[in-house]
Amino acid sequence: MRLSDSVFIRLLLTLRLPAADYVVLGSAPLLAVGLKSKVHDLDIVARGEAWRVASECGSIEPARSGRGLRIVLFGGDIEVFDHWIGFWHTDVDALIDSAQLIDGVPFLPLVDTLAWKRGLGRAKDICDIALIEHHLAVPAR
Repeated sequence: MRLSDSVFIRLLLTLRLPAADYVVLGSAPLLAVGLKSKVHDLDIVARGEAWRVASECGSIEPARSGRGLRIVLFGGDIEVFDHWIGFWHTDVDALIDSAQLIDGVPFLPLVDTLAWKRGLGRAKDICDIALIEHHLAVPAR
């Protein structure tokens, strides 16, 4: 499957966000490298111009995590955040600047996605963790 086959990626591209001002994270990095064939939505952290463009497409509201703000787009298919939940990366600029471009879309690197999913310890992430560990040849914990 090509990345552009994802309806969520096609929706994202319609926004024309500047790639230097956002990063796609959550489970989507697994989609980007072909470890998953589909995801249920896209989670994005944005700053500057990307945040401004997104805010023109939807209303800004408090994030459900209680930390920061979010913009819900396309009926919830895409959520844009000004912060990211988890145990690391409170520096949004560092998070965005660490992005890996795949077909012109900035994604959180798999090694960081693995650390984030491990840190959250959610049951729903167990399969994703195993896929990333196998792909990166990282020993399981």
